[in-house]
Amino acid sequence: MLLDPYKRHLNYLRISLTDRCNLRCAYCMPEDGVSKLLHQDILTYEELIKLAKLAVGLGIEKIRLTGGEPLVRKGIADFIRSLKEISGIRDISLTTNGVLLSDQAEELWQAGIRRINISLDTLDREKYKEITRFDCFDRVWEGIQKAEALGFSPIKLNMVVMKGVNDDEILSFGRLSMEKPYHLRFIEFMPVGPDNNWRSERFLSSEETLKKLKTLGDLSLINGQGFDGPAKRMAFTGAKGEIGLISPLSEHFCPQCNRLRLTAEGRLRVCIFSENETDLRTPLRQGASDEELKNIIHLAVNQKPESHSLQSQPIPQRCQRPMSKIGG
Repeated sequence: MLLDPYKRHLNYLRISLTDRCNLRCAYCMPEDGVSKLLHQDILTYEELIKLAKLAVGLGIEKIRLTGGEPLVRKGIADFIRSLKEISGIRDISLTTNGVLLSDQAEELWQAGIRRINISLDTLDREKYKEITRFDCFDRVWEGIQKAEALGFSPIKLNMVVMKGVNDDEILSFGRLSMEKPYHLRFIEFMPVGPDNNWRSERFLSSEETLKKLKTLGDLSLINGQGFDGPAKRMAFTGAKGEIGLISPLSEHFCPQCNRLRLTAEGRLRVCIFSENETDLRTPLRQGASDEELKNIIHLAVNQKPESHSLQSQPIPQRCQRPMSKIGG
């Protein structure tokens, strides 16, 4: 069992496969993108499998593949098959922006992925172009429908709620959870990265989102099961899907945090909002033994903070790495 200094059981590892993305979401990066890692700086699939095996040996049971956009990296299906061969992993899932999902959904299914998260901040095609700076809404929606037809479950749709941008669609997303077996996740807008356009006047708390949703009908809480993340889960009476509220700012879930993040260049990040990272790539490539690498991971875990400091630090000093570089 992997425990941090505050006795939290860490069993969840998010692995970023790449820092590259085929969208330019306004809350993530500037229109011209951000500097990219060199090919040789990104961990190979073989290196990722080695680190995953070590992490599982320490107590990791759940792995989520992220990016950037993970589906832009070639050979992902074969990598997933190799990952599934690791004894001790109980759950492998994937987060994507959905642009390439329709083309790859069947291959992902055959590789063994069943749980999938799709970033979707609007149901309006024109607004989608404004937020992502690309006209890809139809492709994303096609990918969602393809995933549903294949049997992916749950299909989680992640909406970053921004006041004055897409908060007028909260009810539309709520209705979608009634009509479709999707898990709608409403995520508070976070100040992550220097160019993500975060402003206090764009922030809408989960409590305010919930008030809007309640105008559609009664919501009942859903008890957590297995590998639930930080979402407060609920559902409308008779709905095919469910609602989830993720509140990293207004009601942070640090006391229950069970996750670690491995960036595409092999840096272990123990808190999404902390700049403290541990380099695993260098010792790995210098031939460190398994025990030496495990000790490095343990040392990193011992530096996991009790809670993030978003409320106490001024915006310019907060998390400076863009989300695409962290791994979501």
